[in-house]
Amino acid sequence: TSSSVFTSGYAPGYAKLNKRGGTFSFFLLISIHKSAIIQQLYIKLSWKKDAKLVYKDSHPLTYFTSVLQAFAGNSNTESVVRHDLQNPTVAHYLRIIPLDWSEEGRIGLRFEIYGCPYWADVINFDGQGVISYRFKMKKMKILKDVIALKFKTSESEGVILHGEGQQGDYITLELRSGRLLLQINLGSNQYGSILGHTSVTSGSLLDDHHWHSVVIERYRRNVNFTLDQHTQHFRTNGEFDHLDLDYELTFGGMPYSGKPVSGGRRNFKGCMESINYNGENITDLARRKKLDTSSFRNLTFSCVDIHTFPVFFNSTSFLQLPGRRDHNMVSVGFQFRTWNPSGLLLFSSLADGMLELALNDGKVTAHINVTQQKNMRVDIASGSGLNDGEWHDVRFLAKENFAMLTIDGDEASAVRTTSPVQITTGSTYHFGGYFLRTRASPIQRSFQGCMQLIQVDDQLADLTAVEQGRMGAFENVSLDMCAIIDRCMPNQCEHGGRCSQIWDGFTCTCDGTGYTGATCHTSVYEQSCEAYKHLGRSSDSYWIDPDGSGPLGPFKVICNMTEDKVWTTVVNNLPAQTAVTGSSRERRTVLQLNYSASMEQVTAITNSAEHCEQQVAYACRMSRLLNTPDGTPYTWWVGRGNEKHFYWGGSVPGIQKCACGIERNCTDSKYYCNCDADQKQWRDDSGLLVYKDHLPVSQVAVGDTNRPGSEAKLTVGPLCCYGDRSYWNAASFNTPSSYLHFSTFQGETSADISFYFKTSAPYGVFLENLGNTDFIRLELKSPTVVSFSFDVGNGPVELNVHSPTLLNDDQWHRVSAERSTKEAILQLDQKYQEVRPAPTQGHTRLELYSQLYVGAAGGQRGFLGCIRSLKMNGVTLDLEERAKVTPGVKPGCSGHCTSFGMYCRNGGKCVEKYNGYSCDCSTTAFDGPFCSKDVGGFFEAGTLVKYNLVPEVMAAASSLDEKSVIHNLPVETNLTCEDLTFSFSTSTSPSLLVYVSSKTQDYMAVVLRHNGTLQLRYNLGGLREPFSIDIDQRNLANGQPHTVNISRVERDIEVQLDHYPPVSYSLPEASDTQFTLVKSLFLGKVFGKCSLFLCKLPQAWINRTSHLLFSHTPATPASICYQGNPFIPPLLSISHPIHQKTVFNPSFAPSFPVSPPNKLGLLRLFLSNCSFNCGECIFLAGIIAVVIFTILCTLVFLIRYMFRHKGTYHTNEAKGGESSESADTAIIGTEANFTETIDESKKEWFI
Repeated sequence: TSSSVFTSGYAPGYAKLNKRGGTFSFFLLISIHKSAIIQQLYIKLSWKKDAKLVYKDSHPLTYFTSVLQAFAGNSNTESVVRHDLQNPTVAHYLRIIPLDWSEEGRIGLRFEIYGCPYWADVINFDGQGVISYRFKMKKMKILKDVIALKFKTSESEGVILHGEGQQGDYITLELRSGRLLLQINLGSNQYGSILGHTSVTSGSLLDDHHWHSVVIERYRRNVNFTLDQHTQHFRTNGEFDHLDLDYELTFGGMPYSGKPVSGGRRNFKGCMESINYNGENITDLARRKKLDTSSFRNLTFSCVDIHTFPVFFNSTSFLQLPGRRDHNMVSVGFQFRTWNPSGLLLFSSLADGMLELALNDGKVTAHINVTQQKNMRVDIASGSGLNDGEWHDVRFLAKENFAMLTIDGDEASAVRTTSPVQITTGSTYHFGGYFLRTRASPIQRSFQGCMQLIQVDDQLADLTAVEQGRMGAFENVSLDMCAIIDRCMPNQCEHGGRCSQIWDGFTCTCDGTGYTGATCHTSVYEQSCEAYKHLGRSSDSYWIDPDGSGPLGPFKVICNMTEDKVWTTVVNNLPAQTAVTGSSRERRTVLQLNYSASMEQVTAITNSAEHCEQQVAYACRMSRLLNTPDGTPYTWWVGRGNEKHFYWGGSVPGIQKCACGIERNCTDSKYYCNCDADQKQWRDDSGLLVYKDHLPVSQVAVGDTNRPGSEAKLTVGPLCCYGDRSYWNAASFNTPSSYLHFSTFQGETSADISFYFKTSAPYGVFLENLGNTDFIRLELKSPTVVSFSFDVGNGPVELNVHSPTLLNDDQWHRVSAERSTKEAILQLDQKYQEVRPAPTQGHTRLELYSQLYVGAAGGQRGFLGCIRSLKMNGVTLDLEERAKVTPGVKPGCSGHCTSFGMYCRNGGKCVEKYNGYSCDCSTTAFDGPFCSKDVGGFFEAGTLVKYNLVPEVMAAASSLDEKSVIHNLPVETNLTCEDLTFSFSTSTSPSLLVYVSSKTQDYMAVVLRHNGTLQLRYNLGGLREPFSIDIDQRNLANGQPHTVNISRVERDIEVQLDHYPPVSYSLPEASDTQFTLVKSLFLGKVFGKCSLFLCKLPQAWINRTSHLLFSHTPATPASICYQGNPFIPPLLSISHPIHQKTVFNPSFAPSFPVSPPNKLGLLRLFLSNCSFNCGECIFLAGIIAVVIFTILCTLVFLIRYMFRHKGTYHTNEAKGGESSESADTAIIGTEANFTETIDESKKEWFI
């Protein structure tokens, strides 16, 4: 049938897809002879753009409540569009509703629908009767269950099935607030410490009077719970596997016991079909009267429809119904459901005022205003949280001096008032909206939601008459349907985000999840410590998220940023030197280690790291560690994958030894571990475990501490890893046609893509993946525009981000793109972005079929340049591995310093590395990974540091004050300009801070005078007395840190103290401007030649100083000499988080003295020369000396090599074995891949 006909040529008979003659049909209602499973729809629309297909399986005059699918039409009158329904659906009636059409033609369509017949046995439950399925045995011990059924109801509460046993086991499936709740208990232990109760919820709005399919599959404790093709997998709590039930399993309610139903549970009211329990057809057994159905008043095998005729309102809708005029009482009632917290439910103009029922913040409020009685008002409210999507019943009664509001029939919710008010009703009631401009108007104007069972003046409204136009009026409402959708079920907020919704959409609250975005999809943390370092961060504790938007949550680690490596440390809870007693081989003591991250999170670190290690130490006294007579070790450890490992720190997989066994230096040479000697003295076996596929250590089983006198102490250090292979995983695309291909990208409902790129080309496609019509693409469209485009079935969408600077500048730029059901985002360099909201209706799934192409798109606009750290939905694509076997693409990419060189501070030089960069601080007065760490010293009375400023060749040595001082042959250096920067703090004056000497009488000095004022002195010749500058008149010997900057160019001197403005000075005209034959720099004291003034100064400087790295231009390292006991912190290069490697640490440097709290300070010194002149003869002599030295070294090497091979024979031993102490040491030290090829199951045989 057709709901409307334009002419006879548009009759329903012309709706067949390929019918010749006639035109098209108007809106159609299709009746199928029997219910069918609808799967496909072929449609031809006459200039119609969009349409909607709704369905039902009941009487044709009842309402259509479910939208099957919205779809797009054809673009002209001839083409045919095919649509495969997202989910095959059982239906008896279909209705096609046009949503949009072209103004160039008339509305009409032809179509065909394909499906298959469907028959089912149906049982109607009246809310009283239950079906009892009696077991063949009195008690059943069930290991496996399969329960399947379909149900349809308009009630939000009701028990669908229930079974229980006397031991406390039970299984219950019921509706709670329109959701399906499954409860299972396989039993608790006798002490009650392990509870077996398990509860799982699924679905929403299941009281929509539509068929829903349920399947429960249980095997032991593993359960699959499927509702409408959405499956949840879970394990039941407790420790038992069998479901122990007694007597029976009931369907439709709780078994009748003559007692009140516990918990106020109601029986199911509605229809069920195709009920199956472990292969038994319950519906068929009930039809054949093989089951107990005595509790039914009238058992029927057909579904009885309850016609409530709902009305659907949008923001522009209203329904007007008539009422009794000039009556002294108002009595209205209705049911509503909505997601919106506010909206207008009812408005009526009284004869002398107004009545308004509204929803405000989830509460129903009643407002009466009578204007002729001195503005008498009535305001009452009831209920809370009524915007939960469920049906709620509202009853309102008002008459003379009385008003009452009741929600859901609950007397406790009834709110009454006895305010003096006189009511005279009007003639109309507006439900769901009021848009007239009248003197009395409601605060709320509209309502989005559904209403049903509307009563006015205690009479049920005849909405069929309203639909036919015989009474009332309406506008923009949908009669006989309720198109409510739960947008939070399933929860589209990821990573634990909390979903809240209104009628048109949903919102995710991501607080406390560690993620952000419209659906909590994007991690707020970096993927690794490596990423934090290249943001310029220093060593600290950081939250990381290795898989980004993947399932692993963020966790906290310790990041140690060193000059050449970035270490990631994950700590465990095992205290150092944990004592172990009372263990034996038969009954080992197992120590469990818990880390600050889950095993999955730790595995993510080790998988992406270049190297991992973990320190283990076993201190023993009469407690053997590994070797036993039968080969099974006393102690073993368990690593990743719960595998046992029989080697110890310092060894490798397959070699059951300790570090001393590998190095052949054990206490007893007959054993391979110190502890295996079983001695009464304390011994120790310690070392690093470095095979990262076995790390981290999760358990250690100790088995020899039960003998008298035996003791053991175990230490397992933190897991330490460096390097992030995914962060630097890169590929270079050298030709426009080169590309890498990967498997199809799986990003149906949410997708995120991030990567870095650098290029000099003006355009190019970064990546592309195609489907039939869907696609996703990222490309550089122009030198300043990055584009993100996709299509999920609603038409192409393109986002463009414009950069104010050129992107083809051959520097790294970061691109991140995200698409979800809420929005799409494109971001460039974490600064510029475009956000595009997703449509509230339409397709949401991205369906792709082709391979993912990186670097090109079908040969067009290929990308030239580098791409690195490409992550898609948290998974890093291995570009380097694929590039190794792909022509036109090379693994890796150079040029990191162009983008990251800015992080090398204070003049540090950026050094390129294959997988990143490092900062060279050797020519600066700073240290650390970014040349930002102060390096200083603490000077006690009478101490000094001398620094030779010119290249030297070692000549001889003599002693001074019982300390070694090296005397050298200097090279002449003359300065005409210099820069000096240092910081200091002291409480002593007078003091010498800095003194620069020469081989002549020239010098430069910075001193603190007796009164604590700072003075700069230059003596460059030409003057009788040195030229002095009083830098400041304050007492600077106050224990506070001060910074001094001195710069000289010829005669011009500029001095800056702390944060004050620089001050300029000039040398007198009679003074020379050349600092002749510069020699040494002294800190704290001067020895050797000095001016009379400086020699008379008390040569003491008591306090802490820092930054004793000096910048100088000579190529040969200068010598540093010490006198007294100054503490100069050695220049350190951290090799890993625990051990530090000393680059320069004089043997006479004392231990670090503790400085008084009131004398904290630093000295930072940076000295550079602007020009210098060297004697050519000395330069030539230096070159000749180097050549002669090289020749002599070569001759010595050749002679040693010839004599070394006399009388020897050649073998095929591992390279490097000659210098190793044992064969094991040679193999481990020289063959990098040795540990990866050893099978631990192999045994060693000694002959």
